[in-house]
Amino acid sequence: MSEMLKGTLEGIVLAFLAGRPAYGYEITAWLREQGFTDIAEGTVYALLIRVEQRGLVDVEKVPSEKGPPRKVYTLNARGRNHLDEFWRTWSFLQERIEQLREG
Repeated sequence: MSEMLKGTLEGIVLAFLAGRPAYGYEITAWLREQGFTDIAEGTVYALLIRVEQRGLVDVEKVPSEKGPPRKVYTLNARGRNHLDEFWRTWSFLQERIEQLREG
């Protein structure tokens, strides 16, 4: 189950960022609210570094009342295209798995 989640977590996070900009802890908290309680903060931060390096998000450092500035992530046009591709792939896989399940 955790391996399947790792494969889809990037799409889930990009889908969240499609709705609004957020920083790492906000994303982790939202994932936990959605029932993804086993996801470690480090996993989310590593994913955010990867999507930043791949140019899927824009990053802005915003002052924080508690400590150093926060990195706020915003999905950019390249990220939206990547997310669209994720949804197309997800739909394809979902259809095939349903076909297998129904026999």
